[in-house]
Amino acid sequence: MAKNITPKEQNYSQWYQDVIRAAELADNAPVRGCMVVRPNAYGVWENIQSAFDRAFKETGHTNAYFPLLIPNSFMEREAQHVEGFAPELAVVTHAGGEELEEPYVVRPTSETIIGHMYSQWVQSWRDLPILINQWCSVVRWEKRPRLFLRTSEFLWQEGHTAHATREEAYAETLLMLGVYERIMQEHLALSVIYGEKSMNERFPGAENTFSCEAMMSDKKALQAGTSHFLGQNFARAFDISFQGKDGATDFAWTTSWGVSTRLIGAIIMTHSDNDGLVLPPKVAPVKAAVIPISSDEAKLARDLEPAAKKLAGELAASFGGLGAEVDRNYHLRPGDRFFHHIQKGVPLRVELGEREFANGHVTVVRRDTGAKEQVAIDAAPARVSALLGEIQENLYRRAREFRLENTHDVSSLGELKDFFKGSATPGFARAFFAGSSDDEKEIKDITGGATIRCMPQDDEALGKCVVTGQDGARRAIFAKAY
Repeated sequence: MAKNITPKEQNYSQWYQDVIRAAELADNAPVRGCMVVRPNAYGVWENIQSAFDRAFKETGHTNAYFPLLIPNSFMEREAQHVEGFAPELAVVTHAGGEELEEPYVVRPTSETIIGHMYSQWVQSWRDLPILINQWCSVVRWEKRPRLFLRTSEFLWQEGHTAHATREEAYAETLLMLGVYERIMQEHLALSVIYGEKSMNERFPGAENTFSCEAMMSDKKALQAGTSHFLGQNFARAFDISFQGKDGATDFAWTTSWGVSTRLIGAIIMTHSDNDGLVLPPKVAPVKAAVIPISSDEAKLARDLEPAAKKLAGELAASFGGLGAEVDRNYHLRPGDRFFHHIQKGVPLRVELGEREFANGHVTVVRRDTGAKEQVAIDAAPARVSALLGEIQENLYRRAREFRLENTHDVSSLGELKDFFKGSATPGFARAFFAGSSDDEKEIKDITGGATIRCMPQDDEALGKCVVTGQDGARRAIFAKAY
């Protein structure tokens, strides 16, 4: 049955929760701050994972797995790292009925344990580069949980690479940032701005952090993925050293990069509407639902359901083997059956009633626009595939246009303050910035929480800093964020 959804204009936070509930994406777990990822959402995650994993392997990376438990001493060896994560750590002090000699930290991220292993594997320049990715879960104890956006445990991937030169490691950092931007655009239909983080927003222990920032439909920013140039910080802490071609010993240069199930939250808040979830076809577990409709059980069994099964099989074959299903919820009224798929974000609904069957047609309905069209059954696989492509492009176009329409230039600190003072979520402000860490904090205070999301990588414009008046400042994106 259809579930009520609070209009986003009325209460955005409640709308978000209602969409998750109506689409059967996740539930709160018995452990505070954790979530149960239901099949519909896990299917989305599998498709996201598949797209990224293929891209990682195409760029020379391989998958491995490292332990969940990390010795506390490892965390302490990289001072900035442990200071940054200390409030979020979950620590195991007892096991097997006894107190442990050394506590173990439940993996918040794996730089330390992977750094330790790399130190065992690297002796010579010939052992480099190491290009490894890990798919796993991590735990960061969350005081204000929100499904998919901030939970104490979440699923993600974390890439960790080691290189012989600074230049190679820095290039790797930007390469993976580009991979993230491409997959987010082509598969998730997210219009992201990618660029360098400010000093206050860097990952603990990194020399530089780069991110992909997306605008949600309430005009707040969401950090969708990050790529970190770690320099030699972790290599020094964990003695990842090697003998170079010249015979001299040096420390490796390392990177790390990651995206998580937070991307499902990004999809929800970018594309969905007051009727429920809207999914880009490339990540939708079910791309088309075939719905046979008749009040005559004999006709259903003899004609409509066999035709629906045959069509669903042909559609699935055109999708690569999966992604089409037959709706058999005959106990529900047709309208309720339709709305079930609307709320779950199925991109296309293919209706096969008695009249359509008699005429050799189906009615195809788009989730993104609600547009309907009659299609001959024999032509349905080709037309459905084409429509899925159109939906994918339309969702990206809408997201991009929304971001551009709600991005505004400001030229002074006063304008920046007024921009965020006038509305709780006014959008993105573009301003030149070359200030200090303290200047960033001042901006956050006077704007009620706006931060530098990134300095766009593809924007080479220079101008006068809105705080210091200094010339040659880079353009920065300011926004309130999740």
